[in-house]
Amino acid sequence: MKKLLLILACALALSGCGYNDFQRLDEQTKSAWSEVLNQYQRRADLVPNLVATVKGEANFEQETLTRVVEARARATSMQVTPQTLNNPEAFQKFQQVQGELSSALSRLLVVSERYPDLKANKGFGDLRVQLEGTENRITVARNRYITAVQEYNVLARSFPSNLTAMVFNYDPKPVFTVQNEAQISAPPRVDFGAPAAPAPAPAAAAAAASTPAR
Repeated sequence: MKKLLLILACALALSGCGYNDFQRLDEQTKSAWSEVLNQYQRRADLVPNLVATVKGEANFEQETLTRVVEARARATSMQVTPQTLNNPEAFQKFQQVQGELSSALSRLLVVSERYPDLKANKGFGDLRVQLEGTENRITVARNRYITAVQEYNVLARSFPSNLTAMVFNYDPKPVFTVQNEAQISAPPRVDFGAPAAPAPAPAAAAAAASTPAR
């Protein structure tokens, strides 16, 4: 009877100090993180077909293709484990390599606008649509992860649950960071239309304004 009462007392104490909430939110962040990884892998799987299609275009910029291939290699070679979530340095490295791939892909699609035959290629068009959809999914997955981590970190820093965090080593988890917070809610632009005409230089604009109409 005493053992039963002791077990019940411990259970109530752990529940009241947030222990069960830590378990729930920890699993929630892991699930959200798995979806982030799934979507990044989906994007990485599209790259070989995209590169192969672009290679068929004569005189396409080799430097651009090389950057995409190298960026994908770095992104896929990085070992990501559950411990990455609790290692700010490893998490930052993960962000860096994925950001490099995003930048390289964006550059490739910008350059592709200079090749009419490539733009008209149905296979290339389909891959662009798939890539754009994947970037949207990445954004959604990242946002869900950010929300899950925010809930976990608030619990880890709030009293009295912060005492439980200290006892069981529930440290705050790292979260995605961007220079512009608006980028979190907007997917990278990967489907570019015709480039906009450049704005006139100030001197040229002033000269045009001062020229009388005939």
